[in-house]
Amino acid sequence: MSNNRKNTRTPLKVRLRIDHPMHGELMLTTRDISECGVYVLMEHAPEKLLMGELVQGQVQGLPMEAPILMLEVVRVEPSGVGLRFVPCESDGD
Repeated sequence: MSNNRKNTRTPLKVRLRIDHPMHGELMLTTRDISECGVYVLMEHAPEKLLMGELVQGQVQGLPMEAPILMLEVVRVEPSGVGLRFVPCESDGD
């Protein structure tokens, strides 16, 4: 697989709440983040999130309430999913 990302990924492990229109609230852990997206670890990812779906996400556990962001599923792997911040130019995650 080629790596054509424009943004550097930074390792980051935080809790992320995903609000999915069909599956409801999912509490996940991030693996890394870039300027345009975030990768979340998730067992059975292909069964929960599909390419192109839009979900809302919010980082949990901060001293103040984090903003709720719109995210698009841009990559699905057995270990997790890549989510792009909307709007942001796509770079693969």
